[in-house]
Amino acid sequence: MKNTLFEKIILSHCSESEIHTGDIVEVTVDRMMVHDFFTPFFINKFMEMGFKKVCDPDKLVFIYDHLVPTSFISDYRHHKAGDDFALEFGLTHVHRSDGICHQLMHEQGYVKPGDIVLGTDSHTVTYGAIGALATGIGYTEMAAVAGTGKTWMKVVPSIKVDVTGRLAPGVTSKDIILKLLSDIKSDGASYKVIEFCGDGIANLSIDSRLTLSNMVVEAGAKAGLIAPDEKTVQYLHKYYSKDQIPMLTSDPDAIYEKEINYDCTNFVPLVACPHNVDNVEQVENLDDVPIDQAFLGSCTNGRLEDLALAARIMKGKQVHPHVRFLVTPASRDVYKAALNAGYIETLVEAGAVVSHPACGLCAGRAGGILEDGECIISSNNRNFIGRMGGKDVRIYLGSPATVAASAVEGKITDCRKYLS
Repeated sequence: MKNTLFEKIILSHCSESEIHTGDIVEVTVDRMMVHDFFTPFFINKFMEMGFKKVCDPDKLVFIYDHLVPTSFISDYRHHKAGDDFALEFGLTHVHRSDGICHQLMHEQGYVKPGDIVLGTDSHTVTYGAIGALATGIGYTEMAAVAGTGKTWMKVVPSIKVDVTGRLAPGVTSKDIILKLLSDIKSDGASYKVIEFCGDGIANLSIDSRLTLSNMVVEAGAKAGLIAPDEKTVQYLHKYYSKDQIPMLTSDPDAIYEKEINYDCTNFVPLVACPHNVDNVEQVENLDDVPIDQAFLGSCTNGRLEDLALAARIMKGKQVHPHVRFLVTPASRDVYKAALNAGYIETLVEAGAVVSHPACGLCAGRAGGILEDGECIISSNNRNFIGRMGGKDVRIYLGSPATVAASAVEGKITDCRKYLS
C-alpha cells in the first residue's frame, strides 16, 4: 500500500481494508477532551441525545483552563456543571487547575502515537507532534462521540513539509511555522493534513515540535502529524513502554497532494503582523514598532523550553519601563520545573508578572486585556481583531525569544543580538 501516516492511523481504527481520498469512514476514538468553556453546552447536547452513560468514562477528559481562575459567576457555573456530570457518569480524569488542555493531554499521558484523539478546541491538532491523529470538533459532535465511542472521518489529502538543516541561534520552530503560513496562507491546508518530516524536524525537541503541530490549524489543516521517534518514546516513557508505542511512518511511496521543501539553516526570526497569522514579516524589518505589552504563554509557547529561552534573554536585565510583561506557564508541572530551574525567579526579578497556568490572555478571558490603540507582541497562535481586547488592539505574534527581547527594549526586537 501507498499510505500516508494519516491514512495508516485511519486504517487502524476502521473496518476497511483500504481507503482512498474522499472516503468517509467510521472510526473508533481513543480519547476525548472537553474544556470548561464548552462543558455545559456539551452536557446539554449529551442529555438531549438521550444517552444514559458515557461509552467509556476512562476515555473522556474534562480540563478547566479557559476560565481559570473564574472571573464571573457564569464561569463558576461552567465548572459546577462539569463537576456534577463527572460525579454522575463516573469520570475520573478531571483537571481543575493543572494547566492548559493542550499541554496536559500529552504531558499527562492521555495521548500516544497512533491514537485518534478529539477535543472541543481547534488546537487539539497539537498532539500530532507525538504521532497522534488529533483534531478539534464541536460540542454537539463531541456529545455523540462520548455516547458512542465512534465518529465519521473523511479521508483527506496530505501535504508533506520536508525540513532539513538546523536552526540558527535565536530562530525557533515558531519561525518555521510562521514561514509555512506566509507561504501557503491561512487557507492553504483547508481540510487537509500537514505532515512534517526531515532531519530538520528530527533535530527539534518535543516542545518545539508541539509548536509546529499546534499552529497547522491556522492554515485550515485538520491535523499536523510528525512520525514518532526515540525522542517521542523518551517523552512518553512515564506512561508507556517502548513496545506500547507504535512507530508508525508514512510509506516511502505514499502519495501527497503537495510537497514543500525547506532548508531551515538560514531561517530568520519572523512575526505575524495584525490582523492575520499569514501576514508575516522578518523581525529585523519591524524594529521601529513600539509595544505596550508582551505575553509569553499559551498552548503554542508556554512550555519549559520557552520559559528557559526567555529567562536566558532576561537574565540581568529589566522589562522596559513602559511595557507590561505577562508570563503564563502552560501547566503546573511546567511551572514547578521552571521554578526549580530558576527561570521564574529570573523573569520575576526582571519585572515580569507570572500568573497561574491556564489559557490566560490568549483566550481573552483573563488579566492583561488591552485598550484600543495599544500594541502587544505575543507568543500565542492567533492575532485576530478583538482577540486580546478592543478591535483596534494590534497583536503581533512571535517566538518566546522575540517576545522576551521586545519586552526588554520596548519595541519589536530581533532576539539574535541577545543569543549570538
